[in-house]
Amino acid sequence: MTEPRWIIHLPTTLTSRAAAAELATALARSLGHLDVVDFGETTLSEEDAQHLRHRVWCDVRLPDGGRCPLPDGHAGSCGATELRGHR
Repeated sequence: MTEPRWIIHLPTTLTSRAAAAELATALARSLGHLDVVDFGETTLSEEDAQHLRHRVWCDVRLPDGGRCPLPDGHAGSCGATELRGHR
């Protein structure tokens, strides 16, 4: 049996989903060198609806082992055209 992974919920004072996604991107770029953070799994939720989460990035696994860094629901093929700060 593997050890459980832990999630850090980081409340903000931001009032829009777009602004929260921008902050998530900034955090990924700033802390992307940390192997202990899986930014590809980043989700957003409203404070009073934390059960309803919105994925920030596409997160499809790429042939090189990385993940697609494009926004969730992007048009076109997955690929590494925008750095989000992680593998």
